[in-house]
Amino acid sequence: MIMPMFPLGSVLFPGAVLPLQVFEPRYQALVADLEAADNRFGVVLIRRGQEVGGGDERAEVGTVAEVVRSGTAEDGRILLVTVGRQRIRVERWLDDDPYPQADVVDLDDPDPSEGITPALEAASTARRRLLALAIEMGADGQQLELDLPSDEARAAWALCSAAPLGSFDRQQLLEIDDAVARMGLLERLLKEQMRDLETALRGD
Repeated sequence: MIMPMFPLGSVLFPGAVLPLQVFEPRYQALVADLEAADNRFGVVLIRRGQEVGGGDERAEVGTVAEVVRSGTAEDGRILLVTVGRQRIRVERWLDDDPYPQADVVDLDDPDPSEGITPALEAASTARRRLLALAIEMGADGQQLELDLPSDEARAAWALCSAAPLGSFDRQQLLEIDDAVARMGLLERLLKEQMRDLETALRGD
């Protein structure tokens, strides 16, 4: 399946909202063609390089973004609100003219195994403790409590999206097929951050 692609410096998880301001001509051309692509395009992480101008190194696993709202600013920027849907894997990249496109395949998410409930609880607890520690150190705007979806597969993605992690760690989470394993990695990553903050708090 050939899909228009939008490489970014961030990771989009299924179910997450991604607002975009489109100003580069090639991506404005992409937006103009979206009606033919059911208002959907692929988002992948730029592992190395820049969002503007091309010449970047891109991740193989990404997410389909669906446009749910659009508008145009006075200066000509196209304003989009998108939602992450299906994970995808890039099989091959096509020519970037007039904008990036790739041959992609859908990545199925298997139903979570019975170990998902304790894995979700452990990851959620680690996130809450990390944010509480960050608040203790003076961080602002941290939302401790998170209203997770009742569906456990969606809840796992929502936890990933709400976790205070860098793009490299978030990409690791996106590439894991099994939700229980994904929650296990999320818990470990959050606890690593917690240990770093505790060390900083002690002044070691």
